[in-house]
Amino acid sequence: MSEKVLEKYGKVTIYLEPGHPSPIYHVDGQIPPNPYGALKPLLEDDGLEEVMYNGGLQCVKVAHREHGMCRTNIWIDDEEGLKIGKNIAAFTNIPLGDGPGAVPLFDGRLPDGSRVNGVIPPVSPDGPTLTIRKFREDPITIIDLIRFGTLDSRLAATMWCWVDGLGVRPANFIISGGTGSGKTTTLNCLGMFIGWDKRLLTVEDTAELQLYHDHWLRMETREERPDGTTSVGMDDCLKSSLRMRPDRIIVGEVRGAEASTLLTAMNTGHDGSFGSLHANTAMETITRMTSPPMNVPPIMMTGLDLIIVQSRINREGKQLRRIFEISEIAGMEGDRPRLNPIWKYDPVKDLTLETGVPSKLRELICSAAGLKPADFEAHVRQREKILKDLDARGIRDIESVTKVIQSFYSKGDA
Repeated sequence: MSEKVLEKYGKVTIYLEPGHPSPIYHVDGQIPPNPYGALKPLLEDDGLEEVMYNGGLQCVKVAHREHGMCRTNIWIDDEEGLKIGKNIAAFTNIPLGDGPGAVPLFDGRLPDGSRVNGVIPPVSPDGPTLTIRKFREDPITIIDLIRFGTLDSRLAATMWCWVDGLGVRPANFIISGGTGSGKTTTLNCLGMFIGWDKRLLTVEDTAELQLYHDHWLRMETREERPDGTTSVGMDDCLKSSLRMRPDRIIVGEVRGAEASTLLTAMNTGHDGSFGSLHANTAMETITRMTSPPMNVPPIMMTGLDLIIVQSRINREGKQLRRIFEISEIAGMEGDRPRLNPIWKYDPVKDLTLETGVPSKLRELICSAAGLKPADFEAHVRQREKILKDLDARGIRDIESVTKVIQSFYSKGDA
């Protein structure tokens, strides 16, 4: 190939063709028969974030962690695509099809934890489609986020103090952002700061969180099925979870009535609860949560301490994920929650920096712990030193990083 080769590994070559902005992800060799057909080598590549099959008229596309959206040399006709879709749907006990007792679209997860959405004709008139959000075997950790530049070590250490609350007043927060901005990844990383002496309960539509925790209970929603199996929604799971004596609650993605249930929990003593939500700014997050279908009464929003906004930005031809804004809920202005921006992304420095606005949350944590602001700052510096040391020593896997954090707690330093 005379084209510009970007990377080679295993049977994969990624290269650029003249006149097209999207690289080619080329897989060499034969693919043995298997339930996933020609998609199997893509599902085995931990360098991919997403695999997208859009019917037989297009090649399969992939979202690569380093090279962005790529075309592949894999083509799957509609008949084979439908067969693969039915095989995948079978893992979730969903009868995919167009007829009595069948459904033309489904959401679920593969045995390895990858999230999958499938749609077939007539709902998708151009052929069957599959969109697979891959489960990463080696989860991203807070050390990785620091290396990626999503946030720096000082902000990471500050978030550690927020999540832990110095053992007395953990923060309630929402992580907002657009599709593919990395909300779930950051949610997962911040979950690593939860002590193993806490009972952690997570609620998700499709289980994606990858935590290394000693006392963790997962709940997953279920859609109604053609055989009469009833649905179990996010709000059902969340209400049930409140009867399980959770110390911490994480909601994978807030969309509807569960928002009010989560805010009720925050307002009635379940500190340290957090979740994610689709919104592009802190103000948009407020608007979404106080409007249908969430309908959270504005006064209840004061139970929320922080809104962390993450964005996907273009910089020098690359797509980067950055913590774009962190705002506190600082009381009410009339019938609207008041936002105080305490961290903002600086595109010139490519850093998320403190704005200088006094932090209400810091005051609450210090008051609960009987500390002064200078003491809080000392905690931030101490934890930043630990994170920097892990980075310098090349320690970034989820088990090792989490054990260091838990060891820190066990020594009574928190």
